[in-house]
Amino acid sequence: MCAQPAGYPIGKPSTAEDCLNLNVTTPTGKHDELPVIVWVHGGSLMYGMGDLYRADRLAAGGAVVVSMNYRLGATSFLTHPSLPDSGGLALDDQRAALRWVRQNIAAFGGDPGKVTIMGQSGGGFAVCGHLASPASAGLFQRAIIQSAPCADASRTKAEALAESSEVIKKAGCADASDVASCLRDLPMAKLLEAYGTQREPRPYSGTPSLPLPVDQALRTGRFNRVPVLVGVNHDEENGMILGLELATGKPMAATDYRPAITEAYGKNAAAVLRRYPLGNSAGRTLATVKTDSTWSAPTLDTARALSRWTSTRMFEFAEQRTPWYAGTPKPSFPAAAQHMAELPYLFDLTLFEKLSLQQSTLANRLIATWTRFARTGDPNGGGEQPWPLLRDNGSQAGWHVQSLTSGTWKRADYAQDHHYRFWTTLNH
Repeated sequence: MCAQPAGYPIGKPSTAEDCLNLNVTTPTGKHDELPVIVWVHGGSLMYGMGDLYRADRLAAGGAVVVSMNYRLGATSFLTHPSLPDSGGLALDDQRAALRWVRQNIAAFGGDPGKVTIMGQSGGGFAVCGHLASPASAGLFQRAIIQSAPCADASRTKAEALAESSEVIKKAGCADASDVASCLRDLPMAKLLEAYGTQREPRPYSGTPSLPLPVDQALRTGRFNRVPVLVGVNHDEENGMILGLELATGKPMAATDYRPAITEAYGKNAAAVLRRYPLGNSAGRTLATVKTDSTWSAPTLDTARALSRWTSTRMFEFAEQRTPWYAGTPKPSFPAAAQHMAELPYLFDLTLFEKLSLQQSTLANRLIATWTRFARTGDPNGGGEQPWPLLRDNGSQAGWHVQSLTSGTWKRADYAQDHHYRFWTTLNH
């Protein structure tokens, strides 16, 4: 794994710099010209490792699966005039893996002309970046984005420099005659300490490899136009709120709901409180608000932008009886389709409880669907209900979002369920 701090369950503390390796998982037996899924792990572009995601089950669905490590946090996103080409090395590492796949995957039974780049959360934001990057053109033929609204996939150079200036000062290198040499001479542990544990780094735009902000590239059609499957989980923020509950040892108090909304939404807090009155659980109500504002509405924005230029289908993973974290006390309200909830259905993840029989059946359906998309660019088939393209033609009727559960897959009442018009009006 690549260098990263402690403090996140999907990673491990590490100071390793010799870390750019990848894993290839193939179905049993001899195969040729299988679709290839290149997995970019999540972790806020701060944490994580490819090894965590055992891909035997996904590969058994009929694909060659490649996972990778890439530089994270400080080693990828520190930006300074003395550090040429810095500020987004994670995407460079991922491109190197994609080039390796193009050159070598046929030896593993994969088709270099049927490569799907797939990522979740931080990895999903990276996929957004590759869609917008001329440097990534031709390295993949399809894309799957899970839990990553593309509007948040890049930042400005000024933002990157401001954050990095703070880190460089904490590291004791701000007054060095050669800042780059000072940073390189630091023990990795000290650099990680200076960078901290709670950042959300992104590559900055205005470079040859990312000329436009990602959201602008998608809106204007200046991106790599491949078929895209983009989606979000119905209850994304449940995981974040329940994580705080586990950390503090108690559920969120009802008296904390209004202050939390005021802190998060400022001048719009009164409108948010009217739209989302406090329910039986303060934590669950706050999670619903933040899911809708931070994940659900922006993901539909992403799908609408993409659909104007390329084949786009959107999904919502909405299964309510999902595995909880293994060996962890049960929370005060169900995690449901929280952030990461779909991952134990696609990968063998010891982080979560083992799948039940019903959950395993859903896993097989998801894997078959993802594999069909990787093979053809169309997820339809396998006896599932039709999944139309999302079309942004001036009417909500075209905004088809497929609800994925253990029952029959069908169109979600997505815009109404997540108060889409409320948030788009509030945010503009």
